[in-house]
Amino acid sequence: MTDTLKKQKNYVGYEYKEITADDRIVSLLLDGYENFGWELNESLPENRSGRKAGSALKTVIRMKRDRKIVNKAELTRLQRNFEACVTEIQALEKRKTSAATVYALALGIIGTAFMAGATFAVTAQPPYIVLCIILAVPGFLGWMLPYFLYRKIQRRETEKITPLIDAKYDEIYELCEKGNKLLY
Repeated sequence: MTDTLKKQKNYVGYEYKEITADDRIVSLLLDGYENFGWELNESLPENRSGRKAGSALKTVIRMKRDRKIVNKAELTRLQRNFEACVTEIQALEKRKTSAATVYALALGIIGTAFMAGATFAVTAQPPYIVLCIILAVPGFLGWMLPYFLYRKIQRRETEKITPLIDAKYDEIYELCEKGNKLLY
Protein backbone atom coordinates (compact mmCIF):
# COMPACT_ATOMS: atom_id res chain seq x y z
CA MET A 1 0.00 0.00 0.00
CA THR A 2 2.90 2.34 0.61
CA ASP A 3 3.98 1.87 -2.99
CA THR A 4 0.73 3.34 -4.25
CA LEU A 5 1.06 6.48 -2.18
CA LYS A 6 3.12 9.13 -3.84
CA LYS A 7 4.63 12.20 -2.36
CA GLN A 8 2.49 15.13 -3.26
CA LYS A 9 4.36 18.23 -4.36
CA ASN A 10 2.83 21.66 -3.94
CA TYR A 11 1.97 23.38 -7.20
CA VAL A 12 3.95 26.52 -7.97
CA GLY A 13 2.89 28.74 -10.88
CA TYR A 14 5.72 30.66 -12.48
CA GLU A 15 5.96 33.77 -14.58
CA TYR A 16 8.78 33.89 -17.09
CA LYS A 17 11.08 36.59 -18.38
CA GLU A 18 13.55 36.53 -21.27
CA ILE A 19 16.24 39.18 -21.66
CA THR A 20 18.86 39.65 -24.36
CA ALA A 21 21.87 41.46 -22.93
CA ASP A 22 25.48 42.33 -23.69
CA ASP A 23 27.94 39.84 -22.26
CA ARG A 24 29.52 42.65 -20.24
CA ILE A 25 26.45 43.15 -18.05
CA VAL A 26 25.08 39.60 -17.76
CA SER A 27 26.53 39.14 -14.26
CA LEU A 28 25.07 42.45 -13.09
CA LEU A 29 21.65 41.50 -14.44
CA LEU A 30 21.70 38.02 -12.92
CA ASP A 31 22.72 39.37 -9.52
CA GLY A 32 20.17 42.16 -9.70
CA TYR A 33 17.16 40.16 -10.87
CA GLU A 34 17.81 37.58 -8.14
CA ASN A 35 16.98 40.30 -5.60
CA PHE A 36 13.55 40.78 -7.19
CA GLY A 37 12.58 37.11 -6.90
CA TRP A 38 13.79 35.85 -10.28
CA GLU A 39 15.66 32.56 -10.61
CA LEU A 40 17.90 31.70 -13.52
CA ASN A 41 16.20 29.19 -15.79
CA GLU A 42 18.92 29.13 -18.45
CA SER A 43 21.43 31.40 -20.11
CA LEU A 44 22.33 30.89 -23.75
CA PRO A 45 24.65 32.71 -26.11
CA GLU A 46 22.77 34.29 -29.00
CA ASN A 47 23.42 33.02 -32.53
CA ARG A 48 26.71 34.71 -33.41
CA SER A 49 27.05 33.59 -37.03
CA GLY A 50 25.53 36.77 -38.47
CA ARG A 51 27.19 39.09 -35.97
CA LYS A 52 28.81 42.27 -37.23
CA ALA A 53 32.49 42.81 -36.49
CA GLY A 54 33.00 45.00 -33.45
CA SER A 55 29.47 44.54 -32.09
CA ALA A 56 29.03 43.39 -28.51
CA LEU A 57 28.38 39.72 -27.84
CA LYS A 58 24.84 39.02 -26.64
CA THR A 59 23.41 36.44 -24.26
CA VAL A 60 19.79 35.38 -23.86
CA ILE A 61 18.85 35.04 -20.19
CA ARG A 62 15.71 33.11 -19.28
CA MET A 63 14.37 33.46 -15.75
CA LYS A 64 11.33 32.42 -13.75
CA ARG A 65 9.60 33.72 -10.63
CA ASP A 66 6.77 32.48 -8.44
CA ARG A 67 3.50 34.13 -9.49
CA LYS A 68 2.31 34.39 -5.91
CA ILE A 69 5.39 36.11 -4.58
CA VAL A 70 4.82 38.45 -1.65
CA ASN A 71 5.12 42.21 -2.34
CA LYS A 72 5.01 41.62 -6.09
CA ALA A 73 3.87 45.17 -6.95
CA GLU A 74 6.69 46.81 -4.98
CA LEU A 75 9.25 44.33 -6.34
CA THR A 76 8.10 45.09 -9.89
CA ARG A 77 8.45 48.83 -9.27
CA LEU A 78 11.97 48.36 -7.89
CA GLN A 79 12.80 46.09 -10.82
CA ARG A 80 11.73 48.75 -13.33
CA ASN A 81 13.95 51.29 -11.57
CA PHE A 82 16.80 48.76 -11.71
CA GLU A 83 16.27 48.25 -15.46
CA ALA A 84 16.21 52.03 -16.02
CA CYS A 85 19.51 52.41 -14.14
CA VAL A 86 21.13 49.64 -16.20
CA THR A 87 19.96 51.36 -19.40
CA GLU A 88 21.38 54.68 -18.19
CA ILE A 89 24.72 53.04 -17.38
CA GLN A 90 24.90 51.59 -20.88
CA ALA A 91 24.12 55.02 -22.38
CA LEU A 92 26.80 56.66 -20.23
CA GLU A 93 29.34 54.04 -21.29
CA LYS A 94 28.61 54.81 -24.95
CA ARG A 95 28.89 58.53 -24.25
CA LYS A 96 32.51 58.07 -23.18
CA THR A 97 33.57 57.47 -26.78
CA SER A 98 30.85 59.03 -28.92
CA ALA A 99 32.06 62.66 -28.75
CA ALA A 100 35.66 61.55 -29.28
CA THR A 101 34.64 59.56 -32.35
CA VAL A 102 32.74 62.50 -33.85
CA TYR A 103 35.62 64.94 -33.38
CA ALA A 104 38.22 62.49 -34.71
CA LEU A 105 36.14 61.72 -37.80
CA ALA A 106 35.52 65.41 -38.46
CA LEU A 107 39.24 66.17 -38.25
CA GLY A 108 40.01 63.22 -40.54
CA ILE A 109 37.49 64.45 -43.13
CA ILE A 110 38.93 67.95 -43.01
CA GLY A 111 42.42 66.49 -43.51
CA THR A 112 41.12 64.50 -46.48
CA ALA A 113 39.63 67.67 -47.99
CA PHE A 114 43.02 69.39 -47.73
CA MET A 115 44.72 66.38 -49.34
CA ALA A 116 42.19 66.48 -52.18
CA GLY A 117 42.98 70.16 -52.69
CA ALA A 118 46.70 69.35 -52.73
CA THR A 119 46.11 66.61 -55.29
CA PHE A 120 44.12 68.92 -57.54
CA ALA A 121 46.81 71.60 -57.19
CA VAL A 122 49.60 69.26 -58.30
CA THR A 123 47.62 67.77 -61.21
CA ALA A 124 46.54 71.15 -62.60
CA GLN A 125 48.09 72.53 -65.78
CA PRO A 126 50.53 74.08 -64.94
CA PRO A 127 51.08 72.32 -61.55
CA TYR A 128 50.95 74.56 -58.49
CA ILE A 129 53.67 72.92 -56.37
CA VAL A 130 53.70 75.63 -53.68
CA LEU A 131 49.92 75.43 -53.25
CA CYS A 132 50.20 71.63 -53.15
CA ILE A 133 52.70 71.84 -50.28
CA ILE A 134 50.63 74.44 -48.44
CA LEU A 135 47.53 72.22 -48.66
CA ALA A 136 49.33 68.92 -48.00
CA VAL A 137 50.73 69.98 -44.61
CA PRO A 138 47.30 70.46 -42.93
CA GLY A 139 46.11 67.40 -44.87
CA PHE A 140 48.75 65.16 -43.31
CA LEU A 141 48.10 66.71 -39.89
CA GLY A 142 44.40 66.00 -40.37
CA TRP A 143 45.25 62.37 -40.98
CA MET A 144 47.71 61.99 -38.08
CA LEU A 145 46.06 63.97 -35.29
CA PRO A 146 42.62 62.29 -35.06
CA TYR A 147 44.00 59.38 -33.03
CA PHE A 148 45.54 61.70 -30.45
CA LEU A 149 42.46 63.90 -30.40
CA TYR A 150 40.30 60.81 -29.88
CA ARG A 151 42.41 59.61 -26.94
CA LYS A 152 42.41 63.06 -25.31
CA ILE A 153 38.65 63.57 -25.60
CA GLN A 154 37.97 60.00 -24.49
CA ARG A 155 40.08 60.51 -21.34
CA ARG A 156 38.32 63.79 -20.59
CA GLU A 157 34.85 62.29 -21.08
CA THR A 158 35.75 59.22 -19.02
CA GLU A 159 36.87 61.41 -16.12
CA LYS A 160 33.65 63.41 -16.36
CA ILE A 161 31.29 60.43 -16.74
CA THR A 162 32.83 57.90 -14.31
CA PRO A 163 31.33 59.58 -11.18
CA LEU A 164 27.90 59.49 -12.83
CA ILE A 165 28.27 55.79 -13.58
CA ASP A 166 29.41 55.10 -10.02
CA ALA A 167 26.35 56.94 -8.69
CA LYS A 168 24.10 54.77 -10.88
CA TYR A 169 25.79 51.62 -9.57
CA ASP A 170 25.18 52.86 -6.00
CA GLU A 171 21.52 53.41 -6.89
CA ILE A 172 21.34 49.87 -8.31
CA TYR A 173 22.81 48.42 -5.11
CA GLU A 174 20.24 50.31 -3.01
CA LEU A 175 17.38 49.05 -5.20
CA CYS A 176 18.65 45.47 -4.97
CA GLU A 177 19.00 45.77 -1.20
CA LYS A 178 15.41 47.00 -0.87
CA GLY A 179 14.17 44.20 -3.13
CA ASN A 180 16.08 41.58 -1.17
CA LYS A 181 14.57 42.83 2.11
CA LEU A 182 11.08 42.51 0.61
CA LEU A 183 11.75 38.89 -0.37
CA TYR A 184 13.00 37.65 3.01
